[in-house]
Amino acid sequence: MLLDLSPLRASRDYRLLFFGQLVSFFGSMMTFIVVPWQMYQLTRSSAMVGYIAIAEFVPMFTLAFVGGALADFLDKRKMLRFTEVGQTIVTLILLVNSLLPQPRIWLLFFAVALHAALAALQRPAFESFIQKIIPTEMMSAVMALNSIRFSTGMILGPAIAGVIATQFTPAWAYFIDLVTFAASLLAVFMIRFVPPPENADRPSFAGVKNSLKYAFSRQELLGTYFIDIAAMFFAFPQALYPALAAQYGPSYVGLFPGAIAAGALIASLTSGWTKNIHRHGLMVIVAAVLWGIAIFFFGLANSIVPALFFLGMAGFFDMISGIFRGSIWNQTIPNYLRGRMASIEMISYLTGPYLGSAKMGLVAESFGVRVALVSGGAMCVAAVLLTALFLPRFAAYDGREGVKQREREEAERAEMFKLSGSET
Repeated sequence: MLLDLSPLRASRDYRLLFFGQLVSFFGSMMTFIVVPWQMYQLTRSSAMVGYIAIAEFVPMFTLAFVGGALADFLDKRKMLRFTEVGQTIVTLILLVNSLLPQPRIWLLFFAVALHAALAALQRPAFESFIQKIIPTEMMSAVMALNSIRFSTGMILGPAIAGVIATQFTPAWAYFIDLVTFAASLLAVFMIRFVPPPENADRPSFAGVKNSLKYAFSRQELLGTYFIDIAAMFFAFPQALYPALAAQYGPSYVGLFPGAIAAGALIASLTSGWTKNIHRHGLMVIVAAVLWGIAIFFFGLANSIVPALFFLGMAGFFDMISGIFRGSIWNQTIPNYLRGRMASIEMISYLTGPYLGSAKMGLVAESFGVRVALVSGGAMCVAAVLLTALFLPRFAAYDGREGVKQREREEAERAEMFKLSGSET
């Protein structure tokens, strides 16, 4: 049951990225809470908070495939360094805006859109870099460790940000975020060069088309995409945190995402069992259904304690789903496609939260927060089960077969290029 730390022992570069991102993510999660809080204070509208997600979704969706194509061909370190510097500048923009006598709403939208664009370029490079420096059999452990980093930041960052935003000013949270970027900048400038595959495809529309064709040829990949989109679109509650804080008390604004992260942290710390489970698709389905049920009861809660409990349960099951989805991606996708496939993965796991936040905000504006949450949880369960029904091979997927398939595909491609070189 205990957390597997072997990836940290296996790779110096992974240690650098892990601890650098751990510190930086703590600051980023403060900004994650303060931006919607600041928007709500400026506009008093849950819909406007939801529109932040739309501002993030458009550049993410537009540039994700660009980031994936570049990650499969270029030096991944350069991608990581460029985007990390860019995100530091975005935080500086938010800080300066918060110090204005009247902060500009358009600058909030601009900053989150630019951050999302940089993340779309960064994430594929990060994922394909990890696959090159960590052995395949350790990927479940990598997902659990990454979730530790995520959960720790999501617990501490929002909790502190809630106090800062309500008792002081958003500028302090942005300043702390800016300082923490020093850790991630140091990490990306210290990691070693990892060359792209010898048979790497040059960035092109044809390469992106091939990755989409590959994704749609495998139900085990489609299942991870569509089930996560369904779960997050219908039941992601982020846009409602400011309104819930107004109901329960302003100091609770950071506890809602913190509760989800606490549940995810518990799931990660007890994730040792996941490496012995091979029915990855079935586990993703079960975890997504339980996520929806937890959000349903969160919407029914009448006091803060049960509300936080059910959010914690939701975070637990979401992390279980994430561990098994990540295992499917990292164990079975050949490395020459990893960057482009990571861009599809990013679209899948961000489309649901971004559009779901906008949907939640609009439903809450029209029918109330409780209706938005309860209906969202119920529709999540129905959508996940319906998706699983149409993808039977996803529920039957065995991770051991996926690893063998990846090895065959990489061997066949290497042989093809070898023969091509001989003929030349």
